[in-house]
Order: sequence, then structure tokens, then C-alpha cells
Amino acid sequence: MEEKQEAWATQREEMVRLQLQRRGIVDLEVLRAMAKVPRHLFVPKEERALAYQDQPLEIGWGQTISQPYMVALMSESLQVETGAKVLEIGAGSGYQSAVLLELGCRLYTVERIAALVELARSNLKAAGYNDFGLFHQDGYEGYLRAAPFGGILVAAAAPALPVELVMLLKPGARMVIPVGVWDQELLEIRRTEQGYRIKRLGAVRFVPLLHGLA
Repeated sequence: MEEKQEAWATQREEMVRLQLQRRGIVDLEVLRAMAKVPRHLFVPKEERALAYQDQPLEIGWGQTISQPYMVALMSESLQVETGAKVLEIGAGSGYQSAVLLELGCRLYTVERIAALVELARSNLKAAGYNDFGLFHQDGYEGYLRAAPFGGILVAAAAPALPVELVMLLKPGARMVIPVGVWDQELLEIRRTEQGYRIKRLGAVRFVPLLHGLA
């Protein structure tokens, strides 16, 4: 068992060096978190040999776990400080949640698929994470009772920018979200006193952000 854990750790180190640092991820705390979180615990057992490869993987229910680089890019773009209250929309299998927890976020996650709420909760606890809020809720609603947030990360593509979510940010805080239907783009939205500013981070491909519970 100890040898297996060492092998996983070596794969994570290679992932950080080859997939993240070589592609421009420089935030030391993000790199540390990516090197620590055991991604293999957040993918289906039959996919674990691919856990640290540069690719998304299916997790069931028509959903995927994002490739490591995308998780790192979105986490870095949030620019959150330790203790920041962060809203994550779309728990998936819980991997992005674990990275945010490693960054010291006070995490509130909403997920519309009930089975994924239970999967993410089980995976996070198996990986040693216990202090988080995870709720079965429509992502478009955000999580009003905990607003405002010091960051919002959306792990599914909205057809248009959901301004109502932007308004849940504190001034100066950021939301990272893929936007578009066929031609999707990752956006970094910074809340200002007057409204918000948009920074474009490049083309992406995410599952759609849907209304309603499942």
C-alpha cells in the first residue's frame, strides 16, 4: 500500500511539472494543492490508471472530471486568499472542491444531480476533507444565504453570462465561468463598484449549466 501511495505521489509531481508548470501555471499555492490532492480518489475505479493524465474523464450521469490543467487554471484565476468564502457551482466528483479546500477556502458547493452530491461528499471524506458545505440545489440560484462571496467557480458552461451570480460577489472578487453553447470561452469576471470587468482566458469545452434538479 505504501509503495502504491508513493507511485501516486510521483504521478502527481509529474503532472504538476509537465502539465501545469510547462503551460504557465505559476501560483505556488495552486501548484502545492494540485500536488497534494489525490485525484485518483475522485475518478471511477476503472479509470484510475488515467487519473493523472492530461485529459477529462467521465464520472457518470453525463458529467466529467476536468483535466488537471483546467482545474489549476480556474483555481489560479480566482486569486482567492486563505479564508475566502467561495461558491462552487457543480460539484462533479468533488475534485475541484478538494483543490479549493487545499487553498484554504471556506467552501460552499451546489450540485443539481443528487447522486453526484453523494458521490462528491463520499470522495471528499475518503480523501480526508470534512469542513465544507455541499448542497443539492440548482446552480443558477447560487447560494444566497452565504452571499456575498470572495470567489465563484462555475464548472459548467452557461449559455450567457449569468449576471445574477456576478452580483453575489464582493467588490474586487472574481468569478471564473465557461460561457457559450457550441463555441465556449472561459471568462474571468471581476466585480467592481460600478459593475464588472471581463477577462477572456481562452476556448474551452464543458458540459452545459442546466436549470432544475435531477
